[in-house]
Amino acid sequence: MSVEVVNKADKINLMNLDRQGLREFFTGLGEKPYRADQVMKWIYHRLESDFDNMTDLGKSLRAKLAESCYVGPPNVLFEKASTDGTHKWLLGMDGGNAIEAVYIPEPTRGTLCVSSQVGCGLNCTFCSTATQGFNRNLSAAEIIGQVWVAAKHLGNVPHQRRRITNVVMMGMGEPLMNFDNVVTAMNNMRDDLGFGLANKRVTLSTSGLVPQIDKLSTAADVSLAVSLHAPNDELRTELVPLNKRYPIDELLAACQRYVSTRPRATITFEYTLMKGINDKPEHARQLVKLMRRLPSKVNLIPFNPFPGTRYERSDPEAIAAFQAILNQAGLVAPVRRTRGDDIDAACGQLKGQVLDRTRRSATFRKQLEEQGNTHAA
Repeated sequence: MSVEVVNKADKINLMNLDRQGLREFFTGLGEKPYRADQVMKWIYHRLESDFDNMTDLGKSLRAKLAESCYVGPPNVLFEKASTDGTHKWLLGMDGGNAIEAVYIPEPTRGTLCVSSQVGCGLNCTFCSTATQGFNRNLSAAEIIGQVWVAAKHLGNVPHQRRRITNVVMMGMGEPLMNFDNVVTAMNNMRDDLGFGLANKRVTLSTSGLVPQIDKLSTAADVSLAVSLHAPNDELRTELVPLNKRYPIDELLAACQRYVSTRPRATITFEYTLMKGINDKPEHARQLVKLMRRLPSKVNLIPFNPFPGTRYERSDPEAIAAFQAILNQAGLVAPVRRTRGDDIDAACGQLKGQVLDRTRRSATFRKQLEEQGNTHAA
């Protein structure tokens, strides 16, 4: 496993490493691998970032760690709480960039929505994040650090007082375009020495990068969600331009391959309902035909407006009629309750702060082209 050296006096941020990486790092320091396990528990169970407070480590080891590495979660620029209990953090990155993470409390669970990139280059036309362009991928430390910051604020204690029960990779960015760092971060979310979340309680949401879905099936046992938003290629290409490269048939075939290795697994399809665009009865009937191909459920999401958008939220009557068609066909199709829209924390509203996005967007397009060439090969 490669170890990323960050620009902090050439020290290693230990949050960039999963358990295997930590053990390799400690072995390289001449220490026993179990010391890595001790430190991992301090970081994620006790949410400690200061080696001096890790009291079951000897003074000489603490001094050695202080010289060679550090524990560096993102800086909180500000935080907002919604009237419905939703909480949003704006987290500072390098060079003036910032990302957002959102916590959504419910009676039986608490879900944290985590970002994987500074901005996003996929240009989905109905998403606020897309209007800011793309700057760069987040490091594994910056991804798991969002969970760390939220856990610290909420008083989360793994295996004891669990405020964060679910993590969804549904924030800013396309997670599968940042594959290695996302997988490392998800390893720490699921590890018993990390946040100890069950595999099914960590969900990765993708717009449909087919080669990376196949790669994910062997790299991480997590739940998969797909941003579908349209039941036919013509409309989906308009809403999700990535569909031109990986059309619906290819995407659903990859989803079938993913669930084939996981007994009783289902794919969640996200479908944002926009007035007069994709919310008509014929769209619902087309969607039913697609969903019959594999075990699935459909999350219906009323569109959340943002400044400058041309789209509108579907009328309640249209949403109910759309849902009824799906339910009558035997599909599980809940309507997602809109949360946090008073603090711009609802689905599709996350923006953060993305600088230098023009040059970086070209880099993103190059990455996407490389993905396609790999797939073709």
